Amino acid sequence: MSEGAKGSKECEEVLEELRRSADPGSVAGMARFGISVDGTMGVSMPALKGMAKRLGKNHELALKLWGSGVHEAKILAALIADPKRTDRSMMEGWVRDFDSWDVCDQVCSYLFSKAEPAYEVIPDWTSRELEFVKRAGFVMMAALAVHDKKAEDEVFLGFFPLIERQAGDGRNYVKKAASWAIRQMGKRNLNLRKECIALSERIRLQGTPSARWIASDAIRELSSEKVISRLEDKESRASKRRRVPGR
Repeated sequence: MSEGAKGSKECEEVLEELRRSADPGSVAGMARFGISVDGTMGVSMPALKGMAKRLGKNHELALKLWGSGVHEAKILAALIADPKRTDRSMMEGWVRDFDSWDVCDQVCSYLFSKAEPAYEVIPDWTSRELEFVKRAGFVMMAALAVHDKKAEDEVFLGFFPLIERQAGDGRNYVKKAASWAIRQMGKRNLNLRKECIALSERIRLQGTPSARWIASDAIRELSSEKVISRLEDKESRASKRRRVPGR
C-alpha cells in the first residue's frame, strides 16, 4: 500500500470514529452559540482532545482531515498538526476556509500561535475584509498573549495601532475578538493592564457603537478586583524571586 493510500485509509478510519462519537442532538445547541452547522457532527471538545492525545502529532493526517471539510475533523487537525511544519502558505490556505468562530479560535490557539509565522500574519490578517480572517488576526494576539511567556511588553504594544484601526468594525465576531485580544494582553502584567485600559479609553473616543462596546468590555474585566489582585500577587512573587540571593 502506498503512503498516500495508507494516509487516506487512516483518515477514513478517523472520520468513522468521529461519526460514531457524533451527537446530532447537540448540533442545534451549537447553532445557538453561533457555531456553523455545515458538516458538523456534534462531537465534544473533550472527545476531540482524547482522540488527539491517542493519535499524537501526525501532520499528513491533519492535512487530510482538514481537506475533509468536516467541522470536527478541522478542529482535530489543528490538535495533531505539527507547528514546526506549519508554514505561511498552509496558514493562508486554512484561514481562508474558516467558516465558524470555534474553528478559527481552536486553530489559532492550538496550532497557528505556535508556528514560526505567528507574529507576521497579524498585521495582514487584521486588515483583511473577510470576517473570520480578521477575527483570526485578533485571536492570534490573544493566543500569543497567553502562550508566549517570554515576549516583551513592546511586542504587544505594537499591536495597539492595529486594534485602534479596526475598532469601528461592528461585526460580532470581529469586535469580540478585538476585546479578547485587549483583555488577554492586559492580563499579562500590571504595566500592560494600564496600557490596555488607556488603549480602551482611546478606542471609546472613536464614538462608534463597536468601539464603545470593545472599550467597555475590555475595561470591565481589566478593572475587576480579581484581575488586579492576581496581577499584584504575580508581581509580588516575581519581585521576591529577584531578591533571592544566587538567582
